Amino acid sequence: MKIKYLVLSMLLVSVLFSCKKEKEAIVEVPFQYEVEQFADIKILRYQIPGFENLTLNQKKLVYYLSQAGMAGRDIMYDQNYRHNLKIRRALENIYQNYKGDKTSEDWKNFEIYLKRIWFANGIHHHYSNDKFIPEFSKEYFDSLLKETTTELSGEAYEVIFNDADAKKVNLDESKGLLEGSVINFYSPNVTAADVDAFYANKIDKNNATPIEFGLNSKLVKNDDGTLEEKVWKVGGMYSASIEKIVFWLEKAVEVAENEKQAEALKLLIAYYQTGDLKTWDDYNIAWATSTDGDIDYINGFIEVYNDPKAYRGSYETVVQIKDFDMSKKMAVLSENAQWFEDNSTLLPEHKKKNVVGVSYKTVNVASESGDSSPSTPIGVNLPNSNWIRQQHGSKSVSLGNIIEAYNQAGGTDKLKEFAFDEAEINAEIEFGQTADKLHTSLHEVIGHASGQINEGIGQPKETLKNYASTLEEARADLVGLYYLPDAKLVEMKISPNAEGIGKAAYDGYIRNGLLTQLVRLNLGDDIEEAHMRNRQLVAAWAFEKGKAENVIEKVVKNNKTYFVIRDYAKLRVLFGDLLREIQRIKSEGDFEAGKALVETYGVKVDQAIHKEVLERNAKFKSAPYSGFVNPVLTPVTDADGNITDIKVVQPTSFVEQMLEYAKNYTTLPNEN
Repeated sequence: MKIKYLVLSMLLVSVLFSCKKEKEAIVEVPFQYEVEQFADIKILRYQIPGFENLTLNQKKLVYYLSQAGMAGRDIMYDQNYRHNLKIRRALENIYQNYKGDKTSEDWKNFEIYLKRIWFANGIHHHYSNDKFIPEFSKEYFDSLLKETTTELSGEAYEVIFNDADAKKVNLDESKGLLEGSVINFYSPNVTAADVDAFYANKIDKNNATPIEFGLNSKLVKNDDGTLEEKVWKVGGMYSASIEKIVFWLEKAVEVAENEKQAEALKLLIAYYQTGDLKTWDDYNIAWATSTDGDIDYINGFIEVYNDPKAYRGSYETVVQIKDFDMSKKMAVLSENAQWFEDNSTLLPEHKKKNVVGVSYKTVNVASESGDSSPSTPIGVNLPNSNWIRQQHGSKSVSLGNIIEAYNQAGGTDKLKEFAFDEAEINAEIEFGQTADKLHTSLHEVIGHASGQINEGIGQPKETLKNYASTLEEARADLVGLYYLPDAKLVEMKISPNAEGIGKAAYDGYIRNGLLTQLVRLNLGDDIEEAHMRNRQLVAAWAFEKGKAENVIEKVVKNNKTYFVIRDYAKLRVLFGDLLREIQRIKSEGDFEAGKALVETYGVKVDQAIHKEVLERNAKFKSAPYSGFVNPVLTPVTDADGNITDIKVVQPTSFVEQMLEYAKNYTTLPNEN
């Protein structure tokens, strides 16, 4: 599971280092985090602290794993929409070969459209899932195609300008979960009922160790009406990319830090070669229990948020280096995982009796690709398989340098606009960043590891269906919210102040869930994205259930709406109550109760408040979404071609990196 980062109220800190050498002051130029901004997107850079201290073999390992990740970049485009690769490549060809006027508004709008496609890995918004509407005319586009002799025709051409295929992922059942989605996990003639019937014959709800059916394949309906899985493997679908992934993984095996790490990599290779989901489970067990090295990675078809039926995994990779100091401080969470489970508000029958192997590290990212790039998580907890987590444990990581980059690129203007008073502003400035980090840690380490499913119920994607992801993220968020004000965190020496952290976290969560996250939506839209649904669900439910005791008060001051917490202790009780209920829903597979929670509290938006929030936010220039360019890992070789070092070079622009990726990591044909 992953958690996305919403930058709403961070204190911008500019640090200048200076020293004197032979009476001459030398001032280091501060690292430039911000690259550029366009549409609703801000592009940032991140550093890789500690990379220079790695051994040569460790640097090689990071490099090989990064190359393996990039080799699969085209897969994510094709998964997101069947015409993405064709459209992206046509636009890239125009961009590189057009010799006409590049100062016109039409050309600038063309550039923005292409940049949005690069950022979202396709023509649909990375968060709202809506198709982008280009701000240049069809006639202008035709002239670009002609002047650059670029080929683009048929449906791939028409879809840029028409109303077809408007939603990448649709979670509104009334529109058809698959009929209303264009995610390329299913052929267009496959229905949700087809999927249910296909897997009903395969899934044994009494199997204590089920494989993740459908995770690595596209489900297609043949002309005779039969259903077939096109498996993503060597020799199968996406073979051209996967063969290159395997090539780089095999080189990574040669420089693995230890035998257990090497064995996990070999299992990952075997999985890519065979497509066998039992091998995927074997790999995840080996990976989850391989915790000794300084280098780690995420690689595969993993998160199912993009599948309305929650079966198929999007391709993603993250390569990471252990942050030794922070990992040591935060390991105490893992060591106390059972205490958190025992003292939670869950019903006794839904608590785990033995929370196994929750491994937590703060890491520094070295490279990301696929579903993790350019828009990245800040925390990850894997594997996603419930039985593997319960029997063998899991790994939770906080992406420290990504969080740091977000913080350095933030500001306080929006905080001052949406916080109720000076006390709330000051609390956020003093405790907000720490509260966010702790909430991420608790969400990933304790939240996703908590609770157990009743025997014979089946997995959440089967029981809770299209609501499973939202409810799981809400459950993990609530675990964090419930414990943030607890003195136990101070006793564990990971929280500086229980009351201060608790209040800042609660203020920020309610402010975000009911107000500020709405800047990400167009007026009139429902909430579609799972994490946004989860945050509004939690905040709106607590607001409504606390009305009788005025736990959260809706206040209008100077014609501006605020949600002000009046009783933090009672709000914590409400969070605990909702946590208990959502765990019950998951444990018992109560689809109707889960659906009612999400649809009642997580989907619909108060249009008057939304309009007000957009108007209040309009004065700010900062974009609501952020993402990253990757540092470029560049091998240094000797006369014989042997790698002697790996250098880290920061890209100068988003365009530069995207065109470089297009040149070096084109692995798939236009149609797959």
